[in-house]
Amino acid sequence: MTSRPSAVARALERIAQRDPALGAFIEVWPDEALAREPEARELPLRGLPFAVKGRTGIRSYAARRLIAAGGVPVGATSVPGPGTAWQTWGQGAHGRTVNPWRADRTPGGSSAGSAVAVAAGMVELATGSDGAGSVRIPAAWCGVFGLKTTNGRLPSPDASGLASAGVLARSAAVAEQYVRHVLPGYGEPAAPSLPLAAVYSEDLGFAEVDPEVAGVVRAAVDRLVAAGTVRLVDAACVLLDPGRAWQAVRDGAAGDPEAVAVRRANDGRLDALLAAAPLLLTPVTPNRPHGHEGPGDRYSTALTWAFNLSGHPAASVPAGFTGDGCPVGLQLVAARGADVSLLGMARAVENVLPTVRP
Repeated sequence: MTSRPSAVARALERIAQRDPALGAFIEVWPDEALAREPEARELPLRGLPFAVKGRTGIRSYAARRLIAAGGVPVGATSVPGPGTAWQTWGQGAHGRTVNPWRADRTPGGSSAGSAVAVAAGMVELATGSDGAGSVRIPAAWCGVFGLKTTNGRLPSPDASGLASAGVLARSAAVAEQYVRHVLPGYGEPAAPSLPLAAVYSEDLGFAEVDPEVAGVVRAAVDRLVAAGTVRLVDAACVLLDPGRAWQAVRDGAAGDPEAVAVRRANDGRLDALLAAAPLLLTPVTPNRPHGHEGPGDRYSTALTWAFNLSGHPAASVPAGFTGDGCPVGLQLVAARGADVSLLGMARAVENVLPTVRP
């Protein structure tokens, strides 16, 4: 009787089979991963294969914590470019990273390869970072779970304070392995009391959203209400467009009067809203995945970067598909520091919304 290949060996085999067509990885480390696995099996994560975002990802705080807990890094994933910080597509110096649902569409970015590696089943978990939506956007467009942690809770090399560490995973349950071993002060989440009081906003008061994308997300919210998972609170979320303020902070002008005013106004509105209801629901992006030629003037970040400015934790949960087969994400936003509670709420949402794999 032949023995079953190890988890790391199976992950490496899937990468060898699937990645040539997808371009999720820029480096794969088979010898190092297989050598690390026997010792890792004795630790809490028991040799869980995972991927890291970009060549420097192996040195990140999150990767080091996962390795210490028994995770096994199998490779570094692609980070797209060139471009601007808010125009996300899959074309980079390494070549094209392909959306596993539609090869003619981008997976989003900048955690592009991490999302594709998870969506295509090459790994169950991959690290990411999110400065304007770089975890949540590719999670939404690849149909996987993505979490941006509360800004400042984990070390980040981003001096502006906009970027926060995050994770892409097959589900919120798998992402819990990341949070458990990476987030300082992790405590076992209590099962959320259902229904969850939530505010739904299609556009945060300023964004122009593709009607079909909005329809997919609204249908997902309606299913959550019908299942008794969510109770919608009659309140509006009307924010100021954060685009210029985000750019000012990114450029090192956090004291710019307009940026200060926008942040103060939006922080006050979000704090009041999340004091009344623990959850804000929105689409992740206002648009569906675009082509590899780039998005032009379209801002895929319109519904995500407000929460990089405010620092709130935010997650993307698969919500469904547009008629042309593009995944759509439902964004969940919670109070600052409520990362563990947000993960529990995301698990409750996932129990109602079916997950489909490419």
